[in-house]
Amino acid sequence: MLHDPNRVYVFDTTLRDGEQVPGCQLSTPEKIEIALALEALGVDVIEAGFPISSPGDFQSVVELSKAVREPIICALTRANRKDIDSAVAALQYAKRPRIHTGIGSSDMHIKYKFNSTREEILQRAVEAVKYAKQFVEDIEFFAEDAGRADNAFLAQMIEAVIAAGATVVNIPDTNGYCLPEQYGSKILYLKQNVQNIDQAIISVHCHNDLGLATANTLAGVINGARQIECTINGIGERAGNTALEEVAMVLKTHHALNLKTNINTKHFSEISAKVSRMMRMPVQPNKAIIGQNAFAHSSGIHQDGFLKHRENYEIINPEDVGIDAAGIILTARSGRHALKHHLERLGYVIEKINLDQVYEKFLLLADQKLEISDDDLLSLMSDGEEHTYKNGYKLNSLHVVCGDSALPVATVKLEHEGIEKEAKAEGNGPVNATIKAIESIIGKDIQLKEFTIQAMHGGSDDTSKVNMRVIFEERSYLGYGFSTDIVKASADAYLDALNKFL
Repeated sequence: MLHDPNRVYVFDTTLRDGEQVPGCQLSTPEKIEIALALEALGVDVIEAGFPISSPGDFQSVVELSKAVREPIICALTRANRKDIDSAVAALQYAKRPRIHTGIGSSDMHIKYKFNSTREEILQRAVEAVKYAKQFVEDIEFFAEDAGRADNAFLAQMIEAVIAAGATVVNIPDTNGYCLPEQYGSKILYLKQNVQNIDQAIISVHCHNDLGLATANTLAGVINGARQIECTINGIGERAGNTALEEVAMVLKTHHALNLKTNINTKHFSEISAKVSRMMRMPVQPNKAIIGQNAFAHSSGIHQDGFLKHRENYEIINPEDVGIDAAGIILTARSGRHALKHHLERLGYVIEKINLDQVYEKFLLLADQKLEISDDDLLSLMSDGEEHTYKNGYKLNSLHVVCGDSALPVATVKLEHEGIEKEAKAEGNGPVNATIKAIESIIGKDIQLKEFTIQAMHGGSDDTSKVNMRVIFEERSYLGYGFSTDIVKASADAYLDALNKFL
């Protein structure tokens, strides 16, 4: 078989091995939705199911075969004719069908699972491949528990099934037992001792029982395997399968390996979320590549180094896996550089801010909360207890009178550069009166374009968040205010916007 020696084919078994996890079963329409996402991702093979196992699985393989155009559609069987007949029927509409058949190869499986002998197992393996080959050209053979199999017998089995017509030979570490060096040596042994090995692609299928699935898969590829079998998010029985996103990004990041896949890695974030949601399997926060913390920086030292030069603490660009940007998470361990980064992101001009005072207030708040959100920062910046802005306007007092008998009247005292000024104004509401009073002190032509009020949590005693957008000299500025008093929050939001340009 002629293949690009640097090309690694991606065999996704999310819909077969991944779906075997209790509670992760999918309906046929759900499987089709994930299969189409896998097609967009660029996988080469989709293992659609185990047709003989249930009528639902059979029908899913039928419908996936109709829906998917580019990837090979693969159906799993055991090494018997009934299983293979079911797979052939299920794959009748597949544009590029593959039958995946196999049997145990370790002495443990041969004795305790099949109560058989090496000779009988070898015969059953060859017969299954020959029978399947009558119906489908592309045949993959799996030597179950190859990780614990005797290498000499494994080589004998692989040579025999290739001679019988297998186009791909799968060497599974079924129980996640192998160390990377052991598994890599096993693949190399087959490359060197199976005479017809160049007529098939070696595939690696690793489980994560000892946390080594990705390492073993890479060891296999480095030693000559050219198909990797994996799942999105590493889901699968017990501790899971090799995570597709991990291996793909290792190969993309380590250019010296000179190995490539057809995967569009920018889809990883999207498909990870889809699989997690539809299979009801949360992704652990520290999961490599697609965990919510995979690109989050919390330590002050790391944040400072990252902001100075991204590659100091990131070897992968978040955009390469479909994430907009790395997260600088604000906690009590964050430094001034991280705080400055977020304030600038929220539209604050650092030169106008008393950053030292803001940082002191930030640390007091961060000691009380595990993580500081944007709203926390905005609230901090609108707090009038201290001068947030250098030479900014500070609200010293606000008094509003309103009711049914007359227009609301607001009395405002503002302090600016140590001088306090007072103004009184009427308006068609308490907020309008307050803004008019502030405007009379400021003396500038300012237009209020947007004004929104949002309850933060609910309840009559809730804190209100007020957003205001004002226009000054044809430029737009946003301001934020937080208070249990809506009028006070509005005054703070208006002054927050004004202080950004005055």
